[in-house]
Amino acid sequence: MGFPERLKELRLKKGLTQKEVAEEFGIKQPNYQQWESGKRRPSSETLEKFANFFGVTMDYLAGNDEDLDNVELLFRMNSKGLTEEEREIFKKELIEFMEERKKAFGK
Repeated sequence: MGFPERLKELRLKKGLTQKEVAEEFGIKQPNYQQWESGKRRPSSETLEKFANFFGVTMDYLAGNDEDLDNVELLFRMNSKGLTEEEREIFKKELIEFMEERKKAFGK
């Protein structure tokens, strides 16, 4: 699920219309609609405001999954040059971190 879908999903979960969210942020409804339809993308500053408003992380709102499926990719990207023992420790710590993060954000 990408940013536009997440934005819409979070808005609907709060029971808000596009117009209500736009008014909350002091923007025009057509501008908000373009973000939700994927025609435009907000600035990182606006993305952060949306994340705070909806009570989620910027990563989640941006469409990045925060689950253990990404552990293997993160592990491969960050474990080059480590010994086998270091790789095992790193992988274990990465899994623990992702599980704690998931609990903290209720996912």
